[in-house]
Amino acid sequence: MTVSDLYHTIESASEGIYKEKGSKFLAYAYPVMTEDEIKTHIDGLKQLYYDARHHCYAWQLGLDGMNYRAYDDGEPSGTAGKPIHGQILSHELTNILIVVVRYFGGTKLGTSGLIRAYKEASADALDNAAIVAKTVDSVFDLFFDYGAMNDVMRVVKDENPNVLQQNFNLSCSLRLSIRQSNAPALIQRLGKIESVRIEPL
Repeated sequence: MTVSDLYHTIESASEGIYKEKGSKFLAYAYPVMTEDEIKTHIDGLKQLYYDARHHCYAWQLGLDGMNYRAYDDGEPSGTAGKPIHGQILSHELTNILIVVVRYFGGTKLGTSGLIRAYKEASADALDNAAIVAKTVDSVFDLFFDYGAMNDVMRVVKDENPNVLQQNFNLSCSLRLSIRQSNAPALIQRLGKIESVRIEPL
């Protein structure tokens, strides 16, 4: 059974390397949440390795498998981005970017050699990464009167969402985060308490 609000990604940035006939393939894997983050990482590596021949990459975002890109950056079509993306798919990861920086060693590797090199460099970066399971969470703000405090806090204790912010001044508010599949039960219980207003974020 597929759990729609659970996915696997890497815990933190990792690196890998593959060498073949003088060419060096430096792989960098990053956990990412947005295309802006992806662009920042790619731009940073292009600046760092400005003298490299190619900066090829693949990324995957979201849970439906539809939001991804594989980019060859001048390598023969399908020899770089596709094998990088293939490693993301075979490890069943998402919200991840892998960039492979190539320094040309003077000897052409041929199509199969390139595919193997980009695949192995990517695999090495993933082998050096900690793969973690994460949940897709619902976040919402909760507003209520002081009189409802005990009832609200009892539900929060029972359902155990993460409390991201709390404010108990003139009126009370909480910002809560909870795994998507557990959100309906929490919202239903809170909605039964008088004076409670729930605003999804």
